[in-house]
Amino acid sequence: MRKQNSEFLTAFASEASKDIKNTDYFGFVELDDFACYVIADGIDDQLEALSAKLAVTAATSAFLEAPSMSRRTIKRCLKAANRALLEAKSKTSLKASIIVVLTNYVKLRYGQAGNIRLRLYRNGFLCHGTTDQSLTMDMVKEEKVSQDKVAAHIERNNLYTYLGQEKDFRPVVSRKLKLTDADVLALYTRGVWEHVDEGEIRDVVAEASNEPQETVNSIEDMLLSRQPDNLDKYTLTVIFFNKLFTDPNKKRRLRRILLLMIPIILAIITVAVLLIVRHNKRLEKREQMELGYTDTIEYIQIDNYTKAEEKCEAAAELASELKDVQMTAELGDLLKLIEAVLRGEQLLEEEKYTEAQEAFLEASKRTEYVDRLGADYIRQRLELTAAYLSVYDLIYLGDTLSANLQYDKAEEKYLEAKAQASKIYFNEGRTSAMDALEKLYETQKEQLQEEDEERKEKLLQEEAGANLLAQGDTAFAQGDYEGAKVYYSSALQKFVQLQDEASQEAVSGKLDITERRIADKQGREEEAAGYIRQAQEASDAGDYNSARKYYLLAKDVYAGIKEEEKLAEITRRMEMLSIQEDEQQPAQGEIQ
Repeated sequence: MRKQNSEFLTAFASEASKDIKNTDYFGFVELDDFACYVIADGIDDQLEALSAKLAVTAATSAFLEAPSMSRRTIKRCLKAANRALLEAKSKTSLKASIIVVLTNYVKLRYGQAGNIRLRLYRNGFLCHGTTDQSLTMDMVKEEKVSQDKVAAHIERNNLYTYLGQEKDFRPVVSRKLKLTDADVLALYTRGVWEHVDEGEIRDVVAEASNEPQETVNSIEDMLLSRQPDNLDKYTLTVIFFNKLFTDPNKKRRLRRILLLMIPIILAIITVAVLLIVRHNKRLEKREQMELGYTDTIEYIQIDNYTKAEEKCEAAAELASELKDVQMTAELGDLLKLIEAVLRGEQLLEEEKYTEAQEAFLEASKRTEYVDRLGADYIRQRLELTAAYLSVYDLIYLGDTLSANLQYDKAEEKYLEAKAQASKIYFNEGRTSAMDALEKLYETQKEQLQEEDEERKEKLLQEEAGANLLAQGDTAFAQGDYEGAKVYYSSALQKFVQLQDEASQEAVSGKLDITERRIADKQGREEEAAGYIRQAQEASDAGDYNSARKYYLLAKDVYAGIKEEEKLAEITRRMEMLSIQEDEQQPAQGEIQ
């Protein structure tokens, strides 16, 4: 139906060279739904013209296997043509340029390998054309060769893609080209374009009637009239697309398609709307995330870490929802920095300065992951924390010196702590230093009172020791050596308590003398007691003179040791002895 309801007219001319050799070939197949037009230019030297014919035959056969105008079909035709030349039994390698044109009577698509040219004209103007796959055309692109010099350039037949190529066979396949009524397609080999200018061909086409053969004849006459010396074989094909196929069921089919497509379109629109809404929400979330990221940095820069934490947590949640790995990592580093700083601030408020210092040190490490953001503020907080700790270190040192009774040095440390606390406006530290000073002064006051009381007590003890010593001396002078020993011993104990070594030594000397006197007195007493026993024995024997003599010896001894009672006792004994003696004398006179 397509072919019958369209008008495609084809005409061509193909002539041999002056050597009566024509290695060009053109063939076409017009089926009901698709048509195939193939033109080949053999670029080998064989007279049999095998290259072009083999290529056209292989390409059209490949098309007839599965007619269509798809890109795949074009490639299949070109590969079949290339394979035919490679597998042909020939003494020399077969090579050719080729163009394959496929159409469905509405549109066309072509495939090219080599330097055969295709030109599509519409309303007398060129609307599409091919580019030779040659070194010359590459040089034209590089502006090393002008366009008007191509037909005579030495490298115009030096091709980088052609049939018969074992490797790197890369033909050009066009997109679909939409046709209109009265379009004209011209296909021609190098025998034409080397001698006829493109502008001249365009002018002929623009003046053409509805018969393609007239156009072919006009172009051929123009070529032959110039009688070029180097005229090679040539082939020229002209196709008139006088009328394109119009599908009578197109509107009905479009209506059916539309009815079928409405639910699909609605579904697509719904999905599209949902996707757009979702996309917009994602964009909005991304904007909010980026704004939160920016706000976080700005709040850190103005040292407002509480607001920075709020913004950072919100932005991190959005980054997680958006699955933005990089932003999640960056916000995570910022949040760790913020949390470390806020923890340090809380510990500072709780007066846990050592823990606060550790928190700020951790925050300082975290700044390395965020381009040193907040580093100055953290450094200031570390300096402040160190100053706080220094105040308490000074107070602690003062406490230690105070405990060791070094009150002057302790006072110096407390005053230094107070001055440093005042300098950094550390009210708690200043109060602690002042409390320590008040406690120190109170301790000093109590210490002075204790020392005064100790001094008074010492004076009393010294006075008591001196009194005891004096009493001992009195007793010693009176010969009361036992009493003197008691006094001296008590005095020695006092001086030991007072740690008065000089007095201890003096009393110890007097004790030694007293103890010797006591020992000597005991010996004299024993001596005196012996005299008394002898006196008693003599008295008992009636030897009163001897008894009196012994009593006198004993009396001398007791007088020497100042035993008054013993002296009185001996005196009484001597009186008793005199009485006994007087009583004995009358009795003796009477006897006489």
